[in-house]
Amino acid sequence: MENLTPRAIVRELDKYIVGQEAAKKAVAIALRNRERRWSLPREMKEEVMPKNILLIGPSGVGKTELSRRMAALMDAPFVVVEATKFTEVGYVGRDVESIVHDLVDTSVSHVYETKLKEVEGKAEKLANEKIVHYLYQQRVSKKKKLVAKGRTEVVTKSSTDSEELTPGLAKRYLARALSGHKLEEEIIEIEVSPGADSPFADYRGGCYYGDDMGDPADEESGEGKRCGPPRRRRKVTVREARRILSRQEANKLMDFDELGDVALKHAENYGVVFIDELDKLASPPIEIGRDISGEGVQRDLLPIIEGTSVMTRCGMIKTDHILFIGAGTFYRNKPSDLIPELQGRFPLRVELKALTQEDLEKILVEPQNSLCKQYQALMSTENVELTFAPEGVKEIARLAALMNERMENIGARRLHTIMEKVLEELNFTAGEQAGEKVVVDAAYVNSHMGDLIKNEDLSRYIL
Repeated sequence: MENLTPRAIVRELDKYIVGQEAAKKAVAIALRNRERRWSLPREMKEEVMPKNILLIGPSGVGKTELSRRMAALMDAPFVVVEATKFTEVGYVGRDVESIVHDLVDTSVSHVYETKLKEVEGKAEKLANEKIVHYLYQQRVSKKKKLVAKGRTEVVTKSSTDSEELTPGLAKRYLARALSGHKLEEEIIEIEVSPGADSPFADYRGGCYYGDDMGDPADEESGEGKRCGPPRRRRKVTVREARRILSRQEANKLMDFDELGDVALKHAENYGVVFIDELDKLASPPIEIGRDISGEGVQRDLLPIIEGTSVMTRCGMIKTDHILFIGAGTFYRNKPSDLIPELQGRFPLRVELKALTQEDLEKILVEPQNSLCKQYQALMSTENVELTFAPEGVKEIARLAALMNERMENIGARRLHTIMEKVLEELNFTAGEQAGEKVVVDAAYVNSHMGDLIKNEDLSRYIL
């Protein structure tokens, strides 16, 4: 972000979003001001608050995607919430503070995965050592059972004579076979911590859950504190055991207190919260009783957006510098219908334009993740070469624009409806058409759409 000017940020957003220049500009300035803030003196830095943005526009024009790409660009914790999911404090439903909890959880997962990549090499090495130990113990146990039955076969032998190997030499042979991936499908029994695949799952107050029984691989070294619920035993392949044990060993190599602090600071200073359907809270005032779906929720949102402290599982977090982006269609009302206090929390307002047929054409082909590119990649897995002719793209966009006019305008989301219908037969028979080339032109589109556009009752085709 240090090298990204607002103009450069807009260029990055152009790779994924067509049009909406005013919204891109507002977002780019908000991002850049976050970086500028870090260059200020400490006293002033704390006083510079983010300028929250209110995005106003029809459904499907890019409000959520713009916010998501912006957060990805700055590698920031990002959550999307719907304002209608919340109720006023004291009623059944989600509390607005859960927004902050979700943001911290997202930040925790991000920091955890980043740290995991740093220690995965060492963790895998430790996991392999444990797998060798499990394999050796399994062979020793098998040998004892054979001897008990009167059979004298030696399970662990040298490659040159019939002398039984020493434990050290036996483990070296197993380690060599393991590194050569010769034992990947062998079944072994391991002990697994509860929730071993979840961030912070093994860590509670200075000890690791699941160590009360002791780990067989740690008996000699004395590693592992004994507390919490017992581990469970699982029979898995060596390949799966490596994945499970690597995650467990990685957890032991991490300082979870430090990770929690980093996650909190990351959420505090870089977090982005996208609040959708904000317009649905702007309902007419209710004179009798309390409005638990509109004004009451708006008032509960005020302290979170303005800046307050919320207790989370990682500790207390201040919301002063979290960037909030509100969004809504505001068809039946307008931003001024929100309570004045909440209006003041969104000083920047940007109106996004409805998408034209030309916009829809560009959306189909220009973004890095465009629908045409997605379907071409999917068909290539079946060895089918899919090509979209310019007139085919234009016809798809025309039909999408026509359906948006006839029915509810859902913007670019309508393209998914048209594309899926046009390519339905190809998706079904692609496995039988390996090596073929398919060109989607205007005639192809019309032949596969049939009488869909002529039918005024298109409700069953809505996404």
